[in-house]
Amino acid sequence: MRLILTALIFIEGLFFLVMGLGFLVMPASTVTSFHLAPDGAGGLAVLRADFPALFFVGGGAMIWGAWKRNGDLLLVPAAIFGIALLGRFVSLLADGPYPQFWSPMIVEAIAVILSLVGSRVLPHRLT
Repeated sequence: MRLILTALIFIEGLFFLVMGLGFLVMPASTVTSFHLAPDGAGGLAVLRADFPALFFVGGGAMIWGAWKRNGDLLLVPAAIFGIALLGRFVSLLADGPYPQFWSPMIVEAIAVILSLVGSRVLPHRLT
């Protein structure tokens, strides 16, 4: 159980790291799947700064927390992707659905669930 959970957290963490790398290295082509458009040099700078920060910290904390079996570290991605999921729910209610709106919500929900479960199951208990 722990090995499978650790592997799933690693896989999703790597997914987020690759996404962050895409925003850092090639933001103009990566943003199309996020329904964004860069607005000149300032827009590209925001894409290269903010999105990698979110994905590197979230994905990195998933990998590091799973590797070290540190439940506290896994609360970081649970919070990051939980807030992102909340924002998507608010947008869904305020703006309505768009084609494939559920796809990123599923990815974020899985990240939250894996991180929360991992925060409770993975830490070593010395009792």
